[in-house]
Amino acid sequence: MKHYKALEKQFRRISAINGALAVLGWDQATMMPEGGARARAEQVATLSVLRHEWITDPKLGDQLDQAAADTKALDDWQRANLREMQRQWRHATALNPKLVEARAKASMACELVWRKARRDNDFKSFARAFQPVLELTREVAAAKSAAFGLGTYDALLDEYEPGGRSASIDRLFADLAGFLPDFIDRALAKQAKRPEPLPLQGPFPTATQREVGLKFMKVLGFDFNRGRLDVSAHPFSGGVPDDVRITTRYAEDDFTKALMGILHETGHALYELGLPKAWRDQPVGEARGMVLHESQSLLIEMQVCRGAEFLQFATPLLRKAFKGGGEAWSETNMQRIYARVKPDLIRVDADEVTYPAHVMLRYRLEQAMLSDDLPVDDLPHAWNDGMQTLLGVDVPDDRNGCMQDIHWPSGAIGYFPTYTLGAMSAAQLFAAARAQDTSILPGIAKGDFKPLLKWLRTNVHGRGSLLTTDELLREVTGKPLGTAAFKAHLKARYLN
Repeated sequence: MKHYKALEKQFRRISAINGALAVLGWDQATMMPEGGARARAEQVATLSVLRHEWITDPKLGDQLDQAAADTKALDDWQRANLREMQRQWRHATALNPKLVEARAKASMACELVWRKARRDNDFKSFARAFQPVLELTREVAAAKSAAFGLGTYDALLDEYEPGGRSASIDRLFADLAGFLPDFIDRALAKQAKRPEPLPLQGPFPTATQREVGLKFMKVLGFDFNRGRLDVSAHPFSGGVPDDVRITTRYAEDDFTKALMGILHETGHALYELGLPKAWRDQPVGEARGMVLHESQSLLIEMQVCRGAEFLQFATPLLRKAFKGGGEAWSETNMQRIYARVKPDLIRVDADEVTYPAHVMLRYRLEQAMLSDDLPVDDLPHAWNDGMQTLLGVDVPDDRNGCMQDIHWPSGAIGYFPTYTLGAMSAAQLFAAARAQDTSILPGIAKGDFKPLLKWLRTNVHGRGSLLTTDELLREVTGKPLGTAAFKAHLKARYLN
């Protein structure tokens, strides 16, 4: 037991570094002046190397072996914590400190270049900064592949979804790829028989949009004593469970995108805020992985807040806040706006029917870049061809094409498939929640999210990393991750 307790103490210190890095990352994206980039890169690299040194300390490896040899005195949470400690140790010890430092610096530099390059539609500048990130990511993938006995892509995927494997993703995505083209055609045909959504006339002042977003965050259960809302070039959720930072971006000619961005990130934040307090600074107290994390954001944004019950509650508040009137501001029209299927350019603004195509494209392209089958200079052409093939969309420029996401500049290759896996999980979880607590939907219609939040706290948030993703889904929904609930949800919303 003493070896396990020593491990808890060391991982508590590692958790503090992770938290500091998370807040530094938020500050970089929201507040940091451009002139601070060099100093911030050094800070992040130094903390990343220090974290790596602590977790790869030979003494820690010995303690892990000794604790694993005697688990009789440990309870279920402690055994799961030891499992997660071992997983983090394996990932860290696969890399040498120089690679860790180089990757952190290159990603930081590329992310800063990406912001300006995207704004200026300057792919060449981005490509020069991204090339070293990609090369270092290949080195990371190769090192972890050798250490874990996995393919290079799976070695990276495991960083974001523990135990996730591309073979499983390929099967699920193949199922969706066979379903979606015909379904999109049917949904568009059904939609064409209804009146077009009436446009909402702006402008919609940013200050008012922010007030509305804050109001809905509060209704959903966000704790402003432990979090805040800011603006960034790309919406995200960051920080730590007791200091959650979420962001969005505003456009004064359309409030709907920023609002859905806020609701999406609030879903992430509610998960972080609900993680088990007793294990807050231990690996088992962390979110299970990005599949469940994305399930929580998409459950709130897509399953709940684009649904009839939420819009029944929300429409009068939106009408009052933006001083809207007439049929355009009716509940029926708002439902048409938020359930509109329209193949388009931008992933974060995509409807839930076409969204998987955006993810599948990125999944395919990042695998090709990782394996060196797709040179960075050829990325725009491959991207544009993919958008035309999958969605019939012409891409006018790289700013709205292959440079639109922050993931690749920051080195996050292996993350993208978790979005669609999260959408599938969200459908399974919300179906189970509605079946197990019949007060959830009536509550949402009245603006009472307590029943839903209580269910999520009990079945998902409060479990931390006690169970694997599939174990949790099997226990809570009765089934492993699959496409059936997601398909059923799409049919019910878009074909009825």
